[in-house]
Amino acid sequence: MTGDETGLAGLLYEFGLLKRYKRTGWLVAGVRDPESVAEHSFRAAIIAAVIARLEGGHPERAAFMALFHDTQETRITDIPYIGKRYLKAASNEEVTADQVRPVTEPVADMVRDAVAEYEEKASVEAVCARDADKLECLIQAVEYREQGHQNVQGWIDSSLAAITTATGKRLAEEALRTGTLDWVTRVLNGD
Repeated sequence: MTGDETGLAGLLYEFGLLKRYKRTGWLVAGVRDPESVAEHSFRAAIIAAVIARLEGGHPERAAFMALFHDTQETRITDIPYIGKRYLKAASNEEVTADQVRPVTEPVADMVRDAVAEYEEKASVEAVCARDADKLECLIQAVEYREQGHQNVQGWIDSSLAAITTATGKRLAEEALRTGTLDWVTRVLNGD
């Protein structure tokens, strides 16, 4: 096996940690078993594709950036928002550069470019991916609220305030009006 393959295998194992790392902010809200970073990123990628398509961007690129937007948390973990007041973490671009250092240059460039574009809000797709991150958080908060967690309104409010695209805002408003299982009733009724 070449060094490139060893580095790539290591990166794949490292990113796999995101399936085990929990989104820690939800612990503050009293959620005992919150979603993982990977679960958040999966739905954020789907949302990013939808928003980008409706905003005239490339859904594939937006989804791609959303998949990588939190990969740095393998190294710095998911620092809760309140903790960020007291901690100075390395930038996501710095962490990503360290993560991809041992991998082949085409892959390293691909990941670094996606993270940089996302962080710089350098394209409509990046803006859509960022909105998707916030909309996913809002939707998750609504789901947790329906499961009986009462301390999630702050996440709903801050997520809603951070969404910038017209499509993201419309989807957020609809998510707040719609019950999380309303779609099941519509399917069962043949709608």
